[in-house]
Amino acid sequence: MKNKILLLALLISGITTAQNDTLPKIPFEGMDLSWINGQNRQTSFPLTFKDKATNETIVTGVAYLDTYYNYDFNNPKDNTHTISSSIGRSNEFTLNLASIGIETNYKNIIGRLWLQYGQMSAIIQDLDATTQHGRNTSIDNLKNIREASAGYHFNKWYGVNVEMGIFMSYIGLESYVTQENWSYQRSMVCDFTPFYFSGARLQVFPTKKFKTELWLLNGWQSYNVWNKSIGVGNSNYYRPNENLQLVANFYYGNDSRTATNRFHHDNSIVARYFNNKKSKGLSQAAFSLNTHYGFQSGAGVKPSQQYMTGASLSNRLWFNKNKLALALRGDFVRNPGLYLAFTPSPVTPNDFTDDPVQDITIYQGTATFDVMPNDFVTFRLEFRYRKSNKPYFAGRGGTTSPDGWVNTPTNNWRSDLVENEGGVTLAVNFRL
Repeated sequence: MKNKILLLALLISGITTAQNDTLPKIPFEGMDLSWINGQNRQTSFPLTFKDKATNETIVTGVAYLDTYYNYDFNNPKDNTHTISSSIGRSNEFTLNLASIGIETNYKNIIGRLWLQYGQMSAIIQDLDATTQHGRNTSIDNLKNIREASAGYHFNKWYGVNVEMGIFMSYIGLESYVTQENWSYQRSMVCDFTPFYFSGARLQVFPTKKFKTELWLLNGWQSYNVWNKSIGVGNSNYYRPNENLQLVANFYYGNDSRTATNRFHHDNSIVARYFNNKKSKGLSQAAFSLNTHYGFQSGAGVKPSQQYMTGASLSNRLWFNKNKLALALRGDFVRNPGLYLAFTPSPVTPNDFTDDPVQDITIYQGTATFDVMPNDFVTFRLEFRYRKSNKPYFAGRGGTTSPDGWVNTPTNNWRSDLVENEGGVTLAVNFRL
């Protein structure tokens, strides 16, 4: 009798094990990642549609809207706010980004399509000169595509994904979507690095706690290639538990018309050191550190002549069951050669780029207060101060023309650039 019971137990155990082996393994399963700088804080997705027979998710719809009012204390006459990818206007109400999309992993198919409209995409896309390489392409072809990719998920280890299309950049800690960041104005190291890539990627999840990615790319924030070469990249995420994230990213590519090679590396540590979500006082506390180093070489350029280094340190405190938050951040970037720096003014670029000392260092500090009634809406108030080692930010005279209008002749007029800039931004966004 005992042998029969043992045999039955072994049989049941074998069946259970076989069933478990067929269940999909989910990386980072059970981990709360909603607190991480640069991650979506949503825990529920109301626009989800499922197969009634299997209860498997067919498609998830997404809607996002981001608006702001920004006041630059320099009060430029053309209302143009400079040296920022997330803020482009001053003393105005601005639609920064409106986006809708769908995502699916139904039957292991990977599909993603996000459409976009708004000021922020224009600021970023206008920097892409590869659309002038040949014909049959332009910013107009792609300006309303935020992200679009197709691929397949293989049930190997904790998942293997193969995708091709247009993706959000993996370089840097902070996200293209401002709601996902602890601050509205991004750190300067993230502002100076890419926001999108065109190419293909292989994502591998060998364990529950680790992800690595291999990328093949047209170039550094470019829709097309600069010449005959494509770029390569690597991204690595390690989360030993839900309170710690370690990231290391790498990029190498040929990103100029003159065969100049670019290397870039960034790494980050994000750690939560207090967590009591039911507390009406302090409910969470975390910090993030993101460091960058990169350079260009070739075609007569040495790495010591054109490089970028910088870091961003941020600390965030949540209160009242995570309904309120305060984030303080300090960051800096140094960019000899100016190969990543924004040009302050398109009409008089020699105000800055013809400076005989091609070296800029910027320091920035921000204080951000968030009110988050639920997962879907954020009210944000942010104060900032920035200082450069040379005139770089828009002054009271603006950066457009003598009277601030683009159709006014500039003649010998020069844009008004100053070393200091401060301001306050009120932003409201929602995400479903």
